[in-house]
Amino acid sequence: MTKLAALDNPAWNSLISGHRPIAEINGMAGRFPIAMSPIVGLERYVPEAFGQLAALVPEEDAVGLVTTDSYELPADWELLGEVECYQMVCHAPVGLPAVAPVRLVEADVPAMVELALATEPGPFRAGTIAMGRYYGLKAEDGRLMAMAGERMQPEGLTEVSAVCTWPEFRGKGLAAKLVSFVAAQIAADGRVPFLHVKTENVAAVALYQRLGFEVRTKIVFRLMRRR
Repeated sequence: MTKLAALDNPAWNSLISGHRPIAEINGMAGRFPIAMSPIVGLERYVPEAFGQLAALVPEEDAVGLVTTDSYELPADWELLGEVECYQMVCHAPVGLPAVAPVRLVEADVPAMVELALATEPGPFRAGTIAMGRYYGLKAEDGRLMAMAGERMQPEGLTEVSAVCTWPEFRGKGLAAKLVSFVAAQIAADGRVPFLHVKTENVAAVALYQRLGFEVRTKIVFRLMRRR
């Protein structure tokens, strides 16, 4: 498997590599701890793997699969919704912004969760901060204006995630500063930055392209739960 081929099934390949120490694995199925993320992964999208996943998922717990694979959901699973995204990779980050964001810590988690709930950048929970490094830009009064960080980590790759800004602080280039900073940090580690963005979010796609990201493929996030 080439490095970028791991992105066809990014959650599973993160669970068995960069996030293996925290992963919950059962055969061909795996998940991140429930307090950290609802994202799950399968080695192969076959009924046996879904059965193994069921043992990791409490009833009524909604979980998310992200893959380029097409598959049929078994009858004992219910599809709650899906989102089509572009998967974008960056081989040459534009470099560090003039103003460096601050590293976010546990004390910032309530503000991070509040921002994520208000702007819906994707799944974000109180424990998500443990998935990687998260950074923010704060107002003079200390309020968290915007943030971005790292999520899935297949071998040699790191996802830029949770890119979000409070509406009243938009239009100031905060997202660009954060994404360029996080991408540069990842590249400095010798890894390739990648991210996911809704195909309908034309403005965000254009921003990421200006920052050196290129569309690799389309990928689908599906939210589901056990019946």
